[in-house]
Amino acid sequence: MEGRAKIPVIIDTDPGVDDVIAILLALASPELEILAIIVTFGHTDALVSRSTNIYKVYQAISRHLELHPEDEARFPNFAPTFRPILAVGPSGPLEGGLHYAQYFHGKDGLGNIMERHPDLNVTTGDPAFDRNFVTTQKSGVEVALELIQARPERSVTYVALGPLTNLAQLMRDHGQVVRDRIGRVISMGGAVDVPGNTSPVAEFNFFADPFAVKELLMPAEPGLGLPLERFILLPLDITTPHELSFKYYTQKVDSQFNCSANPSQARGKAPLCHFTSSFLERTREIMNEFGKDAMELHDIVAIWCAIENPPEGPGKTTDLPKMAHGWAVTGRTFDIEREGEITRGMLVVDRRDDGKTYVLGANRAEVQAELDQHAMAYQGFEPTAVPAQVMIERPTTPKDPSDISYPRPSSAVPCVVTTPGPDVLLQTLMERVWGIN
Repeated sequence: MEGRAKIPVIIDTDPGVDDVIAILLALASPELEILAIIVTFGHTDALVSRSTNIYKVYQAISRHLELHPEDEARFPNFAPTFRPILAVGPSGPLEGGLHYAQYFHGKDGLGNIMERHPDLNVTTGDPAFDRNFVTTQKSGVEVALELIQARPERSVTYVALGPLTNLAQLMRDHGQVVRDRIGRVISMGGAVDVPGNTSPVAEFNFFADPFAVKELLMPAEPGLGLPLERFILLPLDITTPHELSFKYYTQKVDSQFNCSANPSQARGKAPLCHFTSSFLERTREIMNEFGKDAMELHDIVAIWCAIENPPEGPGKTTDLPKMAHGWAVTGRTFDIEREGEITRGMLVVDRRDDGKTYVLGANRAEVQAELDQHAMAYQGFEPTAVPAQVMIERPTTPKDPSDISYPRPSSAVPCVVTTPGPDVLLQTLMERVWGIN
């Protein structure tokens, strides 16, 4: 990155398993300058767990560097001159019910390591962390606003690894400031042409607060939402193929790694290795229940995208974000279901006239599996249905359930369809986080 200015980033996270590894990657990436970490609801309901997990990340690196000072250069954002702000974001969605992903991340967000590994417990507010970050009583919205205003126009990247609630509240209160000054927004969320991971049709972050997604990406009036030419969405479609095989992790990082029945022991291991093994052991068990001995690197892909795709700055005129070599985006038009009994968080694509989507009646999972088997990229199928206009005999209010017309969003959302590849990310992750070539 010689000669290239650092990318100032605000990381909005619900610090569960993949979020924590994503933060480790950010701390190990010289391309980034971490301005703030905003912890929000999502994977766990306990506020103390959300904040504590950030402390645990810093504690693991601190313990590692005490034993291996030669690795200090590997974590350029661990003790920077300008410390990032640790702020607390929303405790629930804009509207609707409150949902968590404890089934996957555990009550503490990290596979219940508080119970299994008390040696990794920390005390929030410990002054030992003063060299690493600054805590604040200001809200996540206040912190984000001040940082966006303080930095040069269109230089800050906002990386959303969790629900989009904090960003939506920021836009509600200070929409014009954000539209004028934000450099780029990168969000991991949604499932466009693939099944969901929280329900058959929804990805967790968008499921957790579909109202925020609606306001930001499909606003009721043009010009009220985010500037989509500076927005990048990483849905499950592109993040799921990026994964860390647990067998590979055992071979390269921790030869003693197993599962929670045979928990990690600190003795004889690098502290950072012990920390990651301690929460991944439960993740391995859960993923094996789903038939896969690997962890999907959803949020890690989002941080990687931020590293490689800095904001374009003032004067940008293109409709789609400019991407680095090996990356590609395409505009997709969809709406989001907010109140469906079984479809909350679903991205609804009008597949009747969208040539980039699957034929009606196709099993999208089976189609994708077939393409993956033959190492083929999805190019789209010829639609078989002609769109029919719904006739409405009398005017109705927007909330009237008898109005079954489909309100098409006016703008396409830039979605990542190509990255440099899972192998490149895995190599980057291994080298930066664990120091393994």
